[in-house]
Amino acid sequence: MELTGLVGWRGMVGSVLLERMAAEGDFDLIEPLFFSTSDKGGRAPAHAKSEARLQDAYDLEALKRCRIIITAQGGDYTKDVYPRLRAAGWDGYWIDAAKTLRMQEDAVIILDPVNRAVIDAALARGVRNYIGGNCTVSCMLMGIGALFKADLVEWMTCTTYQAASGGGAQHMRELLTQYGALHAEVRDLLADPKSAILEIDRRVIERQRAMTDAETEHFGVPLGGSLIPWIDADRGDGTSLEEWKGSAETNKILGRGAGAAPAVPIDSICVRVGAMRCHSQSLTIKLKSDVPLADIEAMIAADNEWVQVVPNTRAASSHALTPVAVSGTMKIPVGRLRKLAIGADYLGAFTIGDQLLWGAAEPLRRMLRILLER
Repeated sequence: MELTGLVGWRGMVGSVLLERMAAEGDFDLIEPLFFSTSDKGGRAPAHAKSEARLQDAYDLEALKRCRIIITAQGGDYTKDVYPRLRAAGWDGYWIDAAKTLRMQEDAVIILDPVNRAVIDAALARGVRNYIGGNCTVSCMLMGIGALFKADLVEWMTCTTYQAASGGGAQHMRELLTQYGALHAEVRDLLADPKSAILEIDRRVIERQRAMTDAETEHFGVPLGGSLIPWIDADRGDGTSLEEWKGSAETNKILGRGAGAAPAVPIDSICVRVGAMRCHSQSLTIKLKSDVPLADIEAMIAADNEWVQVVPNTRAASSHALTPVAVSGTMKIPVGRLRKLAIGADYLGAFTIGDQLLWGAAEPLRRMLRILLER
């Protein structure tokens, strides 16, 4: 069996990855070698076979034993270990959830239900680096990838609604702590059905504005009961790094731009909202031609087994296009599909997906399967 290194398996993405690998029987096909940055020699997870002890994640010789390494340890680890490992002569396959290598020329962003042809071509060329994409981009393409495959998209704008988990486990904890603080502030008034709602609202706002640095350590400002209309670094041109990824990574996943088919212009505004899991997007799509809405719905529905077209009704949208409905599932619902008043070649849509699954863990384990099947 293929000796496969696993790094960063304790974290949020890594934990979801192990769950998915176990559910899909991936461990039956490999000899897993578990690495740790802090517990060398400790007991490996139950998925381990003959290699029952944790290896040092910074030990290049131990890493070089593996033909395939999957890491969800994060960008700092990749920046430190990856170049030294390659310099030491390792020529194996590096599968990584971190963004560090995504835009490198010798790396492919993996989302095989959308870009299997791009992946296969890269494997034929001898490419060794396969990187998970931005979570929001991946979920979006799983939903409306059919339109890009058919070369129907002239340009697109996105407004994203991204959950706290996009920032990490501590961000999720901070959000819940903030919600708890707000509830505690007005618990007495909520218990009295005769209390004035404006007084409840006043107290909540005052408590939000009075939150300490410790209460907003990770987001910087209150997110509970609010939103943050900026995600990731400021690029200095009025856009954030997260917004840049929407265009750059979408086109790289599709194999567009840089001498290939022309890149599709995509502009985004990325917003953090007070949901725990799932990223969603409101899309305005300029089509290259007036394709009937029924044909668009049929194309999207037939693209992959996980996408679900949701009828554009209040009831269906309210029940199916929410984090409550989608969290923890492989579903990628697409709804609010309609032609817009500005023209018959303009399409509105809304997508949602669990970013810890299709946006993070699932493309990694599927890339492992592709390598094992070669």
